[in-house]
Amino acid sequence: MTTTPVLRGAIAACLVLASPLLWAGTLPVPVDAKVVDQRPAVEQERIYPMGPLRKISGRLRVEEKVESRGQVSSVTYELPVERSAREAFTSAREALQHDGGYPLFWCQGRDCGEASIWANDVFANARLNGGDEQQAFILLRRSAEQADTLVALYSVTRGNRRAYLHVEEFVAASPLGDILPTAATVLRELRDTGKLDYPDLARPQPAWATLLARSLNLDSTLRASLSGEGAEAWREQLVKAGVRSSRLEVGNAPTEGLHLELIR
Repeated sequence: MTTTPVLRGAIAACLVLASPLLWAGTLPVPVDAKVVDQRPAVEQERIYPMGPLRKISGRLRVEEKVESRGQVSSVTYELPVERSAREAFTSAREALQHDGGYPLFWCQGRDCGEASIWANDVFANARLNGGDEQQAFILLRRSAEQADTLVALYSVTRGNRRAYLHVEEFVAASPLGDILPTAATVLRELRDTGKLDYPDLARPQPAWATLLARSLNLDSTLRASLSGEGAEAWREQLVKAGVRSSRLEVGNAPTEGLHLELIR
């Protein structure tokens, strides 16, 4: 499989972070893991859910999704017994986020829905058929000139305690257009990492202001600082969108675009 610029960048990010990942071929793999499924890039129609998966009367139901045609490649790894699926997922996610881009949808455990649907209907990979509580999924969109590339991570632990990490890259054949993260995903990222970075959002955009306000208001106890050239303008827009002014401060963190940081 040819290494794409996106994944070469992710390799560099991983090395910088000194995470417990090696980089074999083109995608991340925890130390001593083995490849159990590898699929070279092929063009196909792809659907990525942006909500929990369930079937009603035998039919798949998902509230939001990304649907497009493009080149899809993937690698699935079986993890060594000393490494957990959660650890591998977190390390890969952090490395890819460090390289740029932002999560569109991020779920863990039962918040993802039924694990068997992710394995069979989304990834068509029976090895990923594990427990609903032992899964995690994140769909990331790259920034700037790579905005039409998505990277999906899925980890799961099976009943026999074997753990797997699945990494998939999708390069759309045509522009993906505007796709906003879910409000719950934005809040999860802020709580988990303590910050949000949007290099493409130097100035306020109405749709994003509405989304960020909705995300922050999912937990009214959170306070955040905003940094960037347009930080004051962003603060004004978020207040207009319903966030209490006392919860927002203007910071001075060096950044491109918009940087939000959780005030502990």
